[in-house]
Amino acid sequence: MKELSRRDLLKASAAGLAGSPLLGHLNRAAAAEVDPNADAVLVDGEAAAIQPGSFTIAVLPDTQNYSEKFPEIFKAQTQWIVDQQAARNIACVLHLGDITNHSQTFEWENAVAALSLLDGKVPYCFVPGNHDYSTQGKCEDRSTRLNEFLPVSQYQSWPTFGGVYDREPDRMENSFHRFEAGGRKWLVVALEFGPRRDVIRWANQVVTKHPDHQAILITHAYMYYDDTRYDWQKFGKDQTWNPHDYGVAKATGDNVCDGEELWNSLVSKHENFALTLNGHVLKDGLGRLTSTTPGGRNVHQMLVNFQMRPKGGDGWLRLLEFRPDNTLQVSDYSPTRKQRNESPQNQFLLKLGSDRS
Repeated sequence: MKELSRRDLLKASAAGLAGSPLLGHLNRAAAAEVDPNADAVLVDGEAAAIQPGSFTIAVLPDTQNYSEKFPEIFKAQTQWIVDQQAARNIACVLHLGDITNHSQTFEWENAVAALSLLDGKVPYCFVPGNHDYSTQGKCEDRSTRLNEFLPVSQYQSWPTFGGVYDREPDRMENSFHRFEAGGRKWLVVALEFGPRRDVIRWANQVVTKHPDHQAILITHAYMYYDDTRYDWQKFGKDQTWNPHDYGVAKATGDNVCDGEELWNSLVSKHENFALTLNGHVLKDGLGRLTSTTPGGRNVHQMLVNFQMRPKGGDGWLRLLEFRPDNTLQVSDYSPTRKQRNESPQNQFLLKLGSDRS
């Protein structure tokens, strides 16, 4: 497995490559201790127009603070997506979890009010984050109010809706979705926080049944801010906020999986995964890693979380433009600030597929 991560760069620095421009990436987490916007390159104006033939996926990470304190920002995000759907050919919206902060009724109601602006206009997928579980969002067990406010019955008739975890047919914590865009079929696998092992069994079955679809995994905790995957066995508490370190793990006999376990037991086992996305992690809330499957396919894995910014995230969205030349242009835009962030960590281009494609 070929990987390029910040840990690799740290080793390179120790070998005497401190002058490499790549090493500026290593300073992000340290800067974020003081200001998560420390390396921002903010530019006034709308997000760049997409290229002809492209389509867009809009990403909503960690809306917990909006649901609790700034519901107008959450609504501004989803309304902008609706307004831009035609111009940017927005195929779907991916919510990366922590829909609420303390799982209180008014927070869920605020979240529903924002997400409902998308209903019938732009399909969306979501996963629960740790703050969406248990009383006050403490993630002490698998109980959640998500199904009270975002029930399966609301989505079953959507043409993009594929189904839910086969052993919980009335619950939305684990679901899959299908759509066509850019001349391809796409599959979104949306998994709970720290997925249970049997959920991964089901997810493998779903991906296996869709070999002609490009697959995207969304889950709340997968990558860490140092550009590595969460790996409890290797790093333990050195990586904070690992699902194995929450009450839900203690309450279920450690029946949770982190990023490394998801890579080994799900993502790397299929040659049609293109991308994984997660939120959850603090510090600068950004990270990315490209890993190669046994068959030679590159899978791009991204952490994106803006909740540490002012006003619970300042309205920042991540926009994924899938271009006809098999590249993915990533950019971040805030419809409330009406600004782009053109930092190398917030705007970059990735090649999809294998090195040989």
